[in-house]
Amino acid sequence: MRSRTILWPTDFSDTASHALQYVVEMANLYQVGIRILHVIEQPTGNENYMILTITPSELAKNMEDAAATKMHDLLSQLDTSLKVETIIRHGDAVDEILAETNSDDIGMVVIASHGRTGMSHFLHDNVAEAIVKKANCPVLVVK
Repeated sequence: MRSRTILWPTDFSDTASHALQYVVEMANLYQVGIRILHVIEQPTGNENYMILTITPSELAKNMEDAAATKMHDLLSQLDTSLKVETIIRHGDAVDEILAETNSDDIGMVVIASHGRTGMSHFLHDNVAEAIVKKANCPVLVVK
């Protein structure tokens, strides 16, 4: 773990930003690189079945451009001289994060908890929980 890259999956939420503080501190301590991963999921649910004035491919491109802008803003705020890689993928968040997590060069994952409780916890997928259960490396969940 101490010689391999730290993976930080992010949805650009405040909770995820809080987890980034741990990532930077640990990366600086162990002198390892940081890989930032954002997954763009296909929109689902009733609120997304509105009349669209753009095509699905244009929507995907707009989502990717927005993520790239957020990633660029994030990189400008990082306080580290270590190697930082960024990746934007399309697909299921759990599948894409696990694919990256279980690659040979990831030593640890630092992921934010979403903080859902009660009925909401049972109705929505818990990405952090799935990563903890299926990752081949240590996972730190920050809330």
